[in-house]
Amino acid sequence: PIEYFLTLARRPERWGKDQTQEFTRMWVEREFGAAHADEIAELMTRYTQYNGRRKPELLDANTFSLTNYREADRVEADWRALTAKAESLQKELPEDLRDAYFELILYPVKASAIVTEMYIAAGRNRLYATQGRADANDFAEQARALFQADAELAGEYNHRLANGKWNHMMDQTHIGYTYWQEPPLNVMPAVTEVQPAADARMGVAVEGSESVLGTRRLSFDSIARQERSIDIFNRGTSPFHFEATASKPWIVLSSGGGDVTKETRIEASIDWSKAPAGAGNGEIAIQQRNGVSVTVEIETFHPEAPARGWGDAFVEGDGYVSIEAEHYSSATSAGGVHWDRIPEYGATLSGMSVFPVTAPSVAGNGERATLEYRMYLFKSGNYDLQAILGPTLNFVPGRGLRFAVWFDDQQPQTVDALEHNSEADWSRAVSDGVRRVEVKLNVTAQGEHVLKIGMVDPGVVLEKLVLSSGALKPSYLGPPESYRGNTAPAN
Repeated sequence: PIEYFLTLARRPERWGKDQTQEFTRMWVEREFGAAHADEIAELMTRYTQYNGRRKPELLDANTFSLTNYREADRVEADWRALTAKAESLQKELPEDLRDAYFELILYPVKASAIVTEMYIAAGRNRLYATQGRADANDFAEQARALFQADAELAGEYNHRLANGKWNHMMDQTHIGYTYWQEPPLNVMPAVTEVQPAADARMGVAVEGSESVLGTRRLSFDSIARQERSIDIFNRGTSPFHFEATASKPWIVLSSGGGDVTKETRIEASIDWSKAPAGAGNGEIAIQQRNGVSVTVEIETFHPEAPARGWGDAFVEGDGYVSIEAEHYSSATSAGGVHWDRIPEYGATLSGMSVFPVTAPSVAGNGERATLEYRMYLFKSGNYDLQAILGPTLNFVPGRGLRFAVWFDDQQPQTVDALEHNSEADWSRAVSDGVRRVEVKLNVTAQGEHVLKIGMVDPGVVLEKLVLSSGALKPSYLGPPESYRGNTAPAN
């Protein structure tokens, strides 16, 4: 990265936004040869992108949701897959390149993965302890093991890499930050121990809820065709047998039962060829042998229109439409000013920004470069739009950082991304790596609509859009992208 920005400073006309991957590939080939250059360049790109979600020293046990959108599961899987690739590649390199590879590629991948997994394990420990799960203690132990693995990896860099050439290079503390200054020592996140009962005691938790009491409910729709998880867990130390049965033939379960020592997971889905049109409901009964029974309520939505596969449009599901910015339906330029993609930029996929960056601001209702996003909404009325932007500051004195947003033929609404720019707002944007801007919108009728994002000031980098008709479930990265009827490339 240091070499990149120095090279960029010397020849900015050579290294534009579309040449970043080329630079990475050339750098890797120079350092490690051509044989694995593509694979190693991909490793560097991915680990820096994953760290861009949130800096490792700012992670904590609550960063990624353990219950909503399978967020923590997906983040953990990303890091594990990346670590496996990095470790596999090290074995294929010549011996004389392995120290450099460890220093520049493998160490940052593994160190970042370890810290992320440690905090996710600590989060699971806390959640599972409140739910009374016997395996809460397993995740306490996992967090401790990962904390030790972090220390051992730093020791390998300091003492064994190149026969100790880089001793003390990784001495800086990095776990347990509470403010901008580093802590005096690495501090493992707090974990909780539970004392399981001696007998077998079944508990049930469903995706999207932390509670294991009261009503348990799962919702499905025929557009997104979700698969939802149900955890059957033990609050005791003796194993038990359970059976899971659905009240309707169109409710499909991955398993009808089994033996549980600590926990097991079954997946629920819907056979939409048999499900009723419109709204439907059913139940899943989970029965512990010689013990308690728990009911999971099932709600389905099977609209007659739009049909799955309809049009080049995103379709509302679970009360929201989530769109990656680069997946626009169409784009228009104005006087040579246009929106363009910044590859690999941002928390989830990429960024869209206005070029040239020196373009003048658009006054009033002047002609403007625009991105359009087609979508199908099932409700009329008020919607909340969350525009997730790059954390740019107001670099032009006396001016904010503005963009326009509107539906269909409505009047554009000018939004200043920096309307709220207190020290706390700035700190949140720096920590999150994005700025989340809330906008109120209204649609007049159910059906197809076009959401438009128009340029007002250059410098806005749009990463993601989330439109919702109600409260979104808490998560760090926001809901995953919604179903799109026709996933052909944008025009």
